[in-house]
Amino acid sequence: MPTLSPRRIFLLALAAALFIVAWALLDVPPLAVLRQWADETGPWFPVLFWLLYVAVTQFPIPRTIMTVSSGILLGSALGITVAVTATMVSAVVSLLIVRFLLRDWVAPRLTHPSIETINQRLEARGWLAVASLRMIAFVPFSILNYTAALTRVPVLPFAVGTFVGSLPGTIVTVLFGDTLTGEASPVVVVATIVLCVVGFAGLLADALLPASVTSSKASEVDA
Repeated sequence: MPTLSPRRIFLLALAAALFIVAWALLDVPPLAVLRQWADETGPWFPVLFWLLYVAVTQFPIPRTIMTVSSGILLGSALGITVAVTATMVSAVVSLLIVRFLLRDWVAPRLTHPSIETINQRLEARGWLAVASLRMIAFVPFSILNYTAALTRVPVLPFAVGTFVGSLPGTIVTVLFGDTLTGEASPVVVVATIVLCVVGFAGLLADALLPASVTSSKASEVDA
């Protein structure tokens, strides 16, 4: 079993400390503050908001808050563009950071056959599993990023799956920013349910397909 080098232990401890401090201190600014920033920064506000979106969603904070704010502050077209691209970049950043710090140490300890099967599926078509999970509203965005980092899902399929799976829900949330008032729009509720059903259907389809191309060919040879 590989052990963590002193350098990696230091980086892991530093990252954990920064994560805890940032999570304790970082909060999504109120809408009034964001409006003030928009007035003060003018045309640069979309860039500032994009960076804030990426930073905030590194932590276990509901992404919906930022998505709704993007619709209210930036309008439909720009709000969707900012929210979707920031979501994808944020997910990839989280994946790379956690993978760099932990996967080489964790992966050899995950030896159960079911874990290996999951890894084979993610290597073969990780985009499908990721996209399906992104459509299921109650799957936490950040937790999925951290978990995926410990698997063998390639970065590009993970990014594509995040983009495709997050796009429908992000569009709905941006367009119906009135959920910020606490009164859920019926359209948002229906769309959320539909996306959850599609997400579960995608997971079922993935489960019914062979774990990987290699294992499928092996089965044909055995037959």
